[in-house]
Amino acid sequence: MTGTGFRIDKEFIASHNGVRSADLFRDYDALGERLLRRGIGIGEIAAGAGALAVALPSWATGTGGTRFGRFPGEGEPRNVFEKIADCATIHQLTRITPRVALHIPWDRPGDPRELAAFASSLGVGFDAMNSNTFEDQKAQRLSYKFGSLSHTDAAVRAQAIGHNLECVEIGRALGSKALSIWIGDGGNFPGQVDFRGSYERYIESCKSIYAGMPGDWLLYIEYKLFEPAMYSTVMNDWGSAYYAATAVGPRALCLVDLGHHAPNVNIEMIVARLLHLGRLGGFHFNDSKYGDDDLDSGSIKPFQLFLIFHELVNAAGKGGTAGNPGPAYMIDQSHNVTDPVESLLASVEEIQRAYVQALLVDRAALAECQQTNDAVMALRTLKTAFTTDVAPILASVRVSAGGAADPLAAFRESGYRAHKGKERA
Repeated sequence: MTGTGFRIDKEFIASHNGVRSADLFRDYDALGERLLRRGIGIGEIAAGAGALAVALPSWATGTGGTRFGRFPGEGEPRNVFEKIADCATIHQLTRITPRVALHIPWDRPGDPRELAAFASSLGVGFDAMNSNTFEDQKAQRLSYKFGSLSHTDAAVRAQAIGHNLECVEIGRALGSKALSIWIGDGGNFPGQVDFRGSYERYIESCKSIYAGMPGDWLLYIEYKLFEPAMYSTVMNDWGSAYYAATAVGPRALCLVDLGHHAPNVNIEMIVARLLHLGRLGGFHFNDSKYGDDDLDSGSIKPFQLFLIFHELVNAAGKGGTAGNPGPAYMIDQSHNVTDPVESLLASVEEIQRAYVQALLVDRAALAECQQTNDAVMALRTLKTAFTTDVAPILASVRVSAGGAADPLAAFRESGYRAHKGKERA
């Protein structure tokens, strides 16, 4: 079994927390007093914060790059075992990232049982499996240049279906319970693709994959408005994903990637619609300025992230999440100018922050504002929760679970990256 090399030890984390504990306790108590004046018990909010779980993407532990170049950094992981080790370190510091999502064939293990045992030894498990039919691999018999699951050639479709079923088999050995499908199928020129025919072929392919999945697995259907097919994309929006999921079966659900929409689209309303329809499977969290930038979560539009969680918390409070198992939360980012682990640490904190802020919304007051059409006070009710500094809650929850009060600072102080630079030539 591959060794982990340097790991941040518990004593270091305890020392890191020790010098911050006095200020943290004071800040936590002060926030508790302020929240109590609003009728909110800080203990209940802290419990909610600790219950949140976000999956990490194996592929985001290395530098992603852009169309114009990639700038690899020191000590990046060279294989799936080292990716798991980095993800385990993030969980060690944050305590809310217990699962890792793999991308096949990038992460195809020689022996899935060995990888499962390795991950378990580091205290992490596996989230949804992610297939790849958007690029050709070495020794691949047929090309996906003109599509995969929706290709006009039945042989290409069969190859793509087979790859997805291979992902399922690997996932079963790892303990995964879901398959996530995203395709780049579509066209770049008018007339290139039969819109109706390609969509029908995609649904039929998904039905074949679904039929080959275990009965306790979920199928996540991911949509994207554009790229790499810029004129037309087969699975382009939430409506297309919803219909496809409905046609495929009850365990087929829609996956919302925050970067897969046109700029300024009301994603929180899409979330509400899918919740209402019982087909919201989960999220790929990231942020964007122009398109699918795959920037760190909460770095550009933190209010949008908060509003998405507001819809989720609101639906859960009203019993409106029936048919929406989970939903599953996962990060899907690309890091080109930052340390990948540092970006993931920052993103985990921003996701947890937005969720906790959503827990603070006075929903009775908001409902009254909505009932009386008081737009100004409705917004103010949301902003009161959004502008609350919940950092003491996040830090307290991490420390209580054995994590770091300040994960990013602890990561840098530990010298983790320099150690990995020596280990990973």
